[in-house]
Amino acid sequence: QVQLVESGGGLVQPGGSLRLSCAASGMRFSMYMMAWYRQAPGKQRELVASISSGSGGTTNYAASVKGRFTISRDNAEKTVYLQMNSLKPEDTAVYYCYAKFQSLYDYWGQGTQVTVSS
Repeated sequence: QVQLVESGGGLVQPGGSLRLSCAASGMRFSMYMMAWYRQAPGKQRELVASISSGSGGTTNYAASVKGRFTISRDNAEKTVYLQMNSLKPEDTAVYYCYAKFQSLYDYWGQGTQVTVSS
């Protein structure tokens, strides 16, 4: 049974940093493209960042987070990370971990709340 468990969310002041983690189990982690999405109240879920399978040599970021957020993966630990710096109030959302294997299988985590507020 595949599980994706996010952690690391919380309340942070504007300009602060957080690191989200997503621990995977029940899957051949290195074979999956991994991504972080977020959904703010009243808005659609949007892609924040993605990282290719294998060594993770290809990353992509939403324009709104480019230069502030960094996605990375540790295949030995079966974990994907999202380092978030220079956080803004508009980054407030529930952040979801996502895993996809080609066009065959995909999975979502349960989400972790990130609130940026003074």
